[in-house]
Amino acid sequence: MRMRIMALLAACSILLVGCTGDANSSGGTPSTAVQTAPATSATQSRTFNSPEPSGASTEGTREKPTGTVIKSAKSQFGMMLFDGTGQAIYLFDKERTTKPECYGACAEAWPPVLTNGTPIATDGTRQSLLAITKRTDGTTQVTYGGHPLYFYAHEAKNEVKCHNIQGFGGLWLVVTPEGRAAAA
Repeated sequence: MRMRIMALLAACSILLVGCTGDANSSGGTPSTAVQTAPATSATQSRTFNSPEPSGASTEGTREKPTGTVIKSAKSQFGMMLFDGTGQAIYLFDKERTTKPECYGACAEAWPPVLTNGTPIATDGTRQSLLAITKRTDGTTQVTYGGHPLYFYAHEAKNEVKCHNIQGFGGLWLVVTPEGRAAAA
């Protein structure tokens, strides 16, 4: 019970701070302008929702699931990962393997990057660094460079407010195209 209360308090403090002006952030209040590469057509990206079913099927035919698009673009923290719609992507430094540890209040504040199929690398990302991992609820989470990937629930597209933010027992950091955390 105590851990649950601590997690809830941590979530509230992150939400109140809004990931701006935090004493742990590098460079004070970050800019929200991000230059993104053009989105690819004929691909789909999922953000905060669970993966959609593979679609209606008719006898003998099935729609092929489409994987989440992962791309890189310039930000105030250098080149970093975004999904195909321009949503900033983070890693949780507490996670040392591909096994996600962010659930409950943590996953509400930091929704996992989910996919319906094989994730797709575009615009400076490496397909060889993309993989998937199963979450305890059966959904499929995208990993990059061995790190489960997350969004911040209160950021708009092409906005990066939460790099180098402490919460839920670890740091949240943007991910470089090389599969590492950007410098704090």
